[in-house]
Amino acid sequence: MKFQDYYEVLGVARGASQDDVKSAYRKLAKKWHPDRHQGAEKAKAEAEFKKVNEAYEVLGDPAKRKRYDQFGEHWKHGEEFTPPQGGRPMSREEMEEIFGGGGGFSDFFASMFGDEMRQRFGGRKGRHPRYAVRGADVRAELALGVGDAIEGGKRSLDVPTTQACPRCGGVGFLEEHVCPTCAGVGTVHGRRQVDLTIPKNVRDGMTLRLRGLGEAGESGGEAGDLLLMLRLRSDGAYRCEGPDLYADVPIAPWEALSGTKVEVATLDGILRITVPAGAASGAKLRVRGKGLAEESGSRGDLYVVLRHALPAELSEKQRSLIEEAGRSGPSTVHGGARREGSR
Repeated sequence: MKFQDYYEVLGVARGASQDDVKSAYRKLAKKWHPDRHQGAEKAKAEAEFKKVNEAYEVLGDPAKRKRYDQFGEHWKHGEEFTPPQGGRPMSREEMEEIFGGGGGFSDFFASMFGDEMRQRFGGRKGRHPRYAVRGADVRAELALGVGDAIEGGKRSLDVPTTQACPRCGGVGFLEEHVCPTCAGVGTVHGRRQVDLTIPKNVRDGMTLRLRGLGEAGESGGEAGDLLLMLRLRSDGAYRCEGPDLYADVPIAPWEALSGTKVEVATLDGILRITVPAGAASGAKLRVRGKGLAEESGSRGDLYVVLRHALPAELSEKQRSLIEEAGRSGPSTVHGGARREGSR
């Protein structure tokens, strides 16, 4: 790892006691644990969490701290970076002293690091119900096409997940070393198959709590939950702009000429839309309150966008009539990016 001033990282003086070092580590581990940050701040938190763990690996061990004080950047002094016989890990009592809890880990420690770490730091897996630890929640994000959301129903989906590292319990290190499984981040990525019933009031950014689909509990504790965030994406028929929904609806030229009625699928079921005579291609028909749901409970609008099109298969008579229509009068249309005189 790149050398850094470990005292500066933990924010303690060189003459600080081991208790002061532990206290500083505790505060920084709580502050920078990746599970406590979201969005753009998460990457920064992961980097800081790694630095804090690396610093504590050294300053938390008296023997290593002594070599670090003596040799600085070259503190390893040619020795392999492994824990001395009989050194750390800390006992369960020491961990409870740092994180609280008179008869086991504190609620904070159990939720943050998991019961698995109690076993690794000198404790034995308890059989008493008070040692039962609920499994950690798992987070995932699912991109869902608007058309699929409108269709609704139950789907079997493969979703990417982010969860606490099973090897280190989300701490980021094992005894004296940064955890090789998660590289000190404390979380790992995976995939999970879930059966999802798409809610009627679906919206972009909605988070569904799927109970019992997270990590398994310890010592009889219940499983955690899967927190699944839905991200709505435009598809071939529908586009979403905020809570407003745009539906492309093809109509034949003769339907546009004389007017017609079309059926459009929405979150509220099938809507029958009246297309006025002479409707131009690209015209938008607005239906208020039939768009996507907002977090406030209100709804966006639905815009039916008309697109002139011909049937996939034309009969000979239809083809002949269309060609005759072109010969019977003006045969060139204008507008948009088309230049005058182009044919």
